Order: sequence, then C-alpha cells, then structure tokens
Amino acid sequence: MNDLRLRLGQNLGLLLAIGLFLLFWLVYNGLHPKGFSTAVLIQNANESFVIGAVAMAQTVPVLAGGLDLSVGAVMTLVNCLASVLVNGSGWQMVLGIVVCLAAGTLAGWVNGVVVVYGRIQPIIATLATGAVYIGIALFIRPTPGGDVDGDLSWALTNDIYEFCATYGLFDDGEAAWLAPFAWIPMPLAIMLLVIFLVWIPFRNSVTGRGVYAIGSSEGAAYMSGVRIDRCKIAAFTLAGFFAGLGGLYLALQTSSGNADVPQAGAYTLNSIAAVVIGGTSLMGGSGGAICSLIGAMVIRAISFNFRIFDIAPLLQPLFEGIVLLGAVSIGAARVFRVKNRLELLG
Repeated sequence: MNDLRLRLGQNLGLLLAIGLFLLFWLVYNGLHPKGFSTAVLIQNANESFVIGAVAMAQTVPVLAGGLDLSVGAVMTLVNCLASVLVNGSGWQMVLGIVVCLAAGTLAGWVNGVVVVYGRIQPIIATLATGAVYIGIALFIRPTPGGDVDGDLSWALTNDIYEFCATYGLFDDGEAAWLAPFAWIPMPLAIMLLVIFLVWIPFRNSVTGRGVYAIGSSEGAAYMSGVRIDRCKIAAFTLAGFFAGLGGLYLALQTSSGNADVPQAGAYTLNSIAAVVIGGTSLMGGSGGAICSLIGAMVIRAISFNFRIFDIAPLLQPLFEGIVLLGAVSIGAARVFRVKNRLELLG
C-alpha cells in the first residue's frame, strides 16, 4: 500500500494531465456534431502532432536540468527547409526528409556543443542559437511559400488506409488485413513509432539514464562516473531531432514553409507549458517525453473546446494559464508535503 501511494505521488502530475486531457477531449467530442468519428480524430491528431513533437524536444534538455529556447526556431528552420526539399521523385523526397531531420538533429547537436564546451547556461546559449536558426530560415524562405509533394502530404495527414491506398500497398478488395487498424490517423502512428523506436530506447540506454542522473544531481552523477558532457550533448541533439520532426510535419500539413518568428516563439513557450502540465520537473531528473506529449495534448484539447463554445480566441491564453497554474501549484504542494527529499525522486 505504501509503495502504491509513493508511486501515485511520484506520478501525480502525469495522472492529472491524463485526467485533464480526457475531460476536455470527451467534452469536445460529446458536443461536436461529428464527435468520436474518424474524421474528427484525424483532425485532432494533425493539430496536436507539431506541438507534441516540440514538447518532446523541450523535455530532453529539461530532464538534464536545462531549458532549450531554440526548439521553436529549429522547428521553423526545418519547416522552411522541407518546403524546398520534400518534392520531386520518390527517392528525392526520401532524401529531402532525411536531410530535414538531419538538419534538426545537427542544430540540436550545435546547441549541446555550445552549452558544454562554451560553458554557457542553456537558456542563454539556445536563445542565441535560436536567433541564428531563425535567420537561416528567413534566408531560405524570406516570404511564405514553397511546395511539398501533394500525395505525400495527403498520405501522412490522413489515416493508415489512405496512406496505403495512396501508394498502392494493397489491391482492391484485398485489404482485409488492414481493417483492424485502417482508421488510425497517420500522425498518431508516426508518433507511436517515434516513441517506441527513438524515445524508449534512448531513455533505457546508458546515455538516457545519465541524462536523468544529471538532472537529479549533476555532482552525484559526475562522482558516479556519468559522462556529463556526452549526455548533455546527446540530450540537446535528440531535442533537435524531435523539433525537426515537428517542422517537417508542419510542412506536410501546410504544403509550404514560413519563417514566422512569432509562431516560433509561441511554440517554444507552449512546449515549456506542456512540459510542466505533463508533470516533468523543470529542475530535471523526473518525467519524460511521453508525459510532455500528454501535456501538449491537454493544451490542444483546450483549444478544441473554444470552437464548440464559441469563446473569443483572445481568452484562450487565460484558460491555458489557469490550467498551467493549477498544474504547477499541485506540483509545488507535493514539495511542501514531503519530509524527506528522497521522496521526490522517481
């Protein structure tokens, strides 16, 4: 019983985020004329993917005790790059996607190198590098525009059935094997693949455990033999990959690129809010990318309800702020209740 109570206390933020998401999402679908339909689910998944990817990007440096203010800029840079590269023949598109993800990963690696070897606080270093990335994005795409392959855009922003049909992965009448999961939105399928193929292996690796150890106590991690520099660089590099994934998907959604500075800033701030709502500690060492993904879904679910209740969009930050304040307050109350700081670790 005591073990169960301890685990519930350690995951209180995540449980709260899941509860909030279910509340807002169920209310939205319950009142929507086409609620709980595949079309609405696909729309929700599309609108949640980018902020979810950017929130995951923010999480990894936060786990190491840092804050990355360039995630929105990296997303914008890759978005503009994708509007130039993701078109043409099949192999050209594949190469364009690889280059876009590599560019985001490289930007994250640069952030890590600047932080580690420049010995600059992450919040300052990434503020500077973010400005550089926005400048490159403006050079690539001084005005909104570009082109992304229409078939690819359609296939990756619909459900699995449409993806398979677009690329002829089955013959007419021979898609029985596809029926059980044909309705799953492609953005959800992509996110699940990223979680299982990228995030979970990283979290369970020596480097991933080192990132958590650094966030819990950098001094203790160093004394335990954790390679601090390598782990911090890996954290920022993975953050760049996640942010680049968000930028690439944004290009697929909009079929264009846009070096929008306010948009980059908004995504960065929302990524921090998603991290907090998901229950990841801004002090590091506790939480995870999946928690922040759920936090991002809470933020999006709030915006979904604004359409149903016809509330002025200007009030949206007010409601998001109230939810964020509530999540932070519950986390703070937990700190005041504990008698032993070891109880905070989890």
